[in-house]
Amino acid sequence: MRTINESDILRALSGVMEPDLKKDLVSLNMIRDIVIAEGSISFTVMLTTPACPLKEKIKKDCLDAVLKEAGEGYRIDLKMSAQVTSSRSSEPVLPGVKNIIAIASGKGGVGKSTVTTNLAVALAKSGARVGLIDADIYGPSIPTMFHCEHEQPEMKVINGKNFIVPVEHYGVKLISIGFLAPPDSAIVWRGPMASSALKQFFTDTLWGELDYLLIDLPPGTSDIHLTLVQTVPVTGAVIVTTPQKVALADASKGLAMFRQKQINVPILGIVENMSWFTPLELPDARYHIFGIDGGKKLSEKFGVPLLGQIPLVQGIRESGDSGLPAILKEDISANAFNELAEALAQQVAIRNANFDSTQPVEITIS
Repeated sequence: MRTINESDILRALSGVMEPDLKKDLVSLNMIRDIVIAEGSISFTVMLTTPACPLKEKIKKDCLDAVLKEAGEGYRIDLKMSAQVTSSRSSEPVLPGVKNIIAIASGKGGVGKSTVTTNLAVALAKSGARVGLIDADIYGPSIPTMFHCEHEQPEMKVINGKNFIVPVEHYGVKLISIGFLAPPDSAIVWRGPMASSALKQFFTDTLWGELDYLLIDLPPGTSDIHLTLVQTVPVTGAVIVTTPQKVALADASKGLAMFRQKQINVPILGIVENMSWFTPLELPDARYHIFGIDGGKKLSEKFGVPLLGQIPLVQGIRESGDSGLPAILKEDISANAFNELAEALAQQVAIRNANFDSTQPVEITIS
């Protein structure tokens, strides 16, 4: 058995590349806590997200590299941990939140809130700290999808100021106007009032430390969207669409809004929802009710990733109605949402490694 030291281990691991970031693990400071004892080597790989889809490949590459350097005489103890990267510099608003992700759609009825709900729960299941703001002030649906319509957030006084304590369910911190108004009442507000409510969700809510804060936006492009980008620095946007032509046309407009020069929010990717219908009794069948690969073609047109294709299955609708998200079950829809969460976390890590910190948008549009 040859004698090795920490430098030998680092040299070996400097040949292991992070597949997405295209750099080696050592230069990315992803190797921690190297300990060499009699007959054993232990170290930790610090991933950029607990939802990393390439975790097993990175683990195998590290084991192969260290084994090649040390030889067969050593026992290798490799721990995989995660520390989510951030797109933000020091910010007075939401200082403990690493990434703010807008989930948008050009039109209603494409399943944006369903996608947001399952994304949030999937990320939380992976070990990330997750929050969700229901920014659809006029038609809040997040309380129903989390089966907490009748809950009300607590209030906490800090230094003489009242703060909202988010409702927490399935490991996700939640805030929605649906918690603050009677379930059957209509929210009849002008745009400035709705925008003011959204600002309070950011500034007057005790979010604490979060890896991801998802914002479930209303359909279209409105005051709410402008309030979001003017109030907080948005890490990136996800566009949800169905494959049909009318949905794609509206999704293109939503995507173009974030790409406007004065807004300039990165597009993390596109989610194609209701990609095909699969009956429960025919789990391998695919019926393309709304068209084929519309979201994929849209992603290619704009040069952004296709994060995932979500099937149209009865269980997803039932899960939304019952308040038990589909991601908590074991079926094809849960697999699709898990893969979607991994793809989103992957794109956030890539974005944070390659782009500067975001800043709130300073624009006035009349």
